Amino acid sequence: MRQESKVIDKCPIQGVIDIISKKWALLIVAVLGNTSAMRYNNIMNELKGISPKTLADTLKQLNDSGIVHRKPFNEIPPRVEYSLTEDGRKLREAIIPVIKWAVDRSSHKDCIILQSVMR
Repeated sequence: MRQESKVIDKCPIQGVIDIISKKWALLIVAVLGNTSAMRYNNIMNELKGISPKTLADTLKQLNDSGIVHRKPFNEIPPRVEYSLTEDGRKLREAIIPVIKWAVDRSSHKDCIILQSVMR
């Protein structure tokens, strides 16, 4: 009987790691997954400590990679909403066990972002 290999092929995850390894990427995915859509300033308010440039750059990368959908409205003043794509929702579901693991070993059990993801 042949034993099944436990070796993980790195090819499929290389591109994903480039996206999700950014400092704020998984937190943005987690926060966006709590609602159907959010505006830029609402995301800023949820993610204390992120700079406007970092948020804008990370949202653009997540949008370009198909994780986040950017929906502009033709209004004055301009309005844009961000939401998770189907791939983004699947990613969020996949990272929930990692977030729970982080909460279990963290002294930051009062973290609002972590609590909101675990709802």
